Formats: sequence, structure tokens, C-alpha cells
Amino acid sequence: MKILVTGGAGFIGSNFIRYILARYRRDSIVNLDKLTYSGNLESLRDVEKDRRYAFVKGDVGDARKVRKILSAGFDAVVHFAAETHVDRSILDGMAFVQTNVLGTQCLMNAAREAGIKRFVLVSTDEVYGSARAGEKFTEESTLAPNSPYAASKAGADLLARAHFRTFRFPVIITRCTNNYGPFQYPEKFIPLMLTRAAEGQSIPVYGDGMQVRDWIWVKDHCAGLDAALRKGREGEIYNFGAGNEWPNLDIARHLLRLLKKPESLLTFVQDRPGHDRRYALDSSKAHRELGWEPATSLEEGLKLTVQWYASNPDWVRGMHSKGYRAYFREHYDRRDATLAKALSHGGKK
Repeated sequence: MKILVTGGAGFIGSNFIRYILARYRRDSIVNLDKLTYSGNLESLRDVEKDRRYAFVKGDVGDARKVRKILSAGFDAVVHFAAETHVDRSILDGMAFVQTNVLGTQCLMNAAREAGIKRFVLVSTDEVYGSARAGEKFTEESTLAPNSPYAASKAGADLLARAHFRTFRFPVIITRCTNNYGPFQYPEKFIPLMLTRAAEGQSIPVYGDGMQVRDWIWVKDHCAGLDAALRKGREGEIYNFGAGNEWPNLDIARHLLRLLKKPESLLTFVQDRPGHDRRYALDSSKAHRELGWEPATSLEEGLKLTVQWYASNPDWVRGMHSKGYRAYFREHYDRRDATLAKALSHGGKK
């Protein structure tokens, strides 16, 4: 299979590329990535010389470039490229609409014209909004996004559904819970804690820290995406959850214990506006139709994640140099201007 992967220099995309190249010796991949702040080709240094892999710098919203790439002949597209950080979307949602909605429309147009046989749109559980206690979202649950990021991903999902219904475009939508593991940009919750704690710096926790997330090891998600690509039914949606529901505060405390760091590093800040209280997915459809099951326990995955970040300081330093430190200083470190406080005043000090 010849696959175009968009956003492959990001966290999940780079793990997916590595997963496919290791598992299928006859597959080949072209990675199209704009290389924004969170994209890092160092995350793919170990495969860059593989003859089955090629990188092209570009924007999924560049119709001319996307058409030219797809004219080379591909069997499938796996679409990761997206703006993903909720905090950034609250401060300024325009880039999220541009990439996540318009970029997806542009890519699907080009893929349809090129006769692509399989198109996997990688979405998120956040399109469902916040789950009530005991509730799990199925693929038929109503979309109720609560952040500009989630709304932009829901928009992409609806465009994909419309393309299937109108054009019988062979799209498959996947929605996953919170990923963690190697190569995750350090503004995200778990790598943020690991990188800050390693330096003995304070770790911000929103509100009371009791927001519940279902955590999935990134390679288990990659296995689900691969199953959807090869076995999924066109026009269908598949949820991927691991059944690891933990409050953020418990995750933070557990990681501090693994790092042998004091809980005094935790700093509670004003909660994020519109912060979803709980995410939870029913993954029985993926189990039933794709034969997919998560294979990594949260305890094992967190230990592996801690070990990876400790063993890869050069990668972490490289991500810091891409603007992470400046972003963090602006929104967290100033005593009178945490991100939460900035957001509560419309993004202004």
C-alpha cells in the first residue's frame, strides 16, 4: 500500500509512520507536513533513510501542491494534520478553522479527484463534549464540542460525512481518547509534567484537577488506525478508548512518584473556560468490526513514557528551542499572568 500521511511530523503521526514501516515491509509512505511549532522531523530521524519513506514540506490547505502530490498515485490517505492544543484555540481559533476545516476540505477534494481508495480522518473524542458520570459515547452520540478546537474537528467530521453521502467518498472517521507516549509536544499534559518536574519547576493543574480522561498508549492507537485503514467500512466511525479513566490530578501525582519528585511542585490555577469534565468512549464497535483491543496498561505505558523522556533529552531540548519555553513563560510562569488568568480576561493581561 502506498500511503500519504499528513501531519506525520507530529506526535501521533510520527508514531504511526514508524508503526507502519516496521509492520509492513511492502508499504511506502509520503509524509506531508507544514512543520509548524509542534512538527519535528527529529521524531522521524530513525526512518528518514528508509527508501520506503519520503518527506514533503507543505500545507494541506495548498490545493495546488496537494493535487500535485496525489497525482503521483496513492492507495490511501491518513489525515493527522491539525491544530490540536485547546488552550491555543481559546486564545485564537482562526488557525484551527483554517487547518482543521478548510484544510480537510481541500485535502478531500484533491483525494476525490485523484481516485483515492481509502481516506482515514483522525478525529478526537472531544467532538462529543463532556460525558456525564457513567456515560460512554458511542459513534452515534450527538456532537457537542465545547472548545474552538473541538468545534473545528467536528466541522471536519461533518464535512467527511457529507463527502461520503454525496460522493460516496471512501472516508473512515476515527475518534480517540487522550494519547500519551514518545515524541509528544511538551505543552500537552503528560510531557508538560515530565519536562517541568525534571527541572524542578512548578506544574500547573487546572481547577481542582479532577477532570477525568481515558488515557491510551499512542502505539495502541496506531494499531487501531491501521485496523481502520485496512478493515474499516467506508462511511463509518470508529471510537478508540482504552478504559483507563483517571483524573488529571491522580495522573500528576502518579508521575511525580515515578520521578521521585515532591507533590509541592503542583500549582493549582484557574480552570480553563469551557473545560470538559470527563471523556469516555464505548469502543465495542472497533473491537467487534476491526478486532482491535488496546494492549498496554496505563501503569506500563506511563513507566515507558517516563523512561523515554529521560532517555531523550536532546529531543526535548530541540522542542524547547521551537518556542515552547517562550510560550510557557508567556502563559504560565508570570505570577500575575498564568494562562488560566489570561483566558479569563479574554486573552489579555
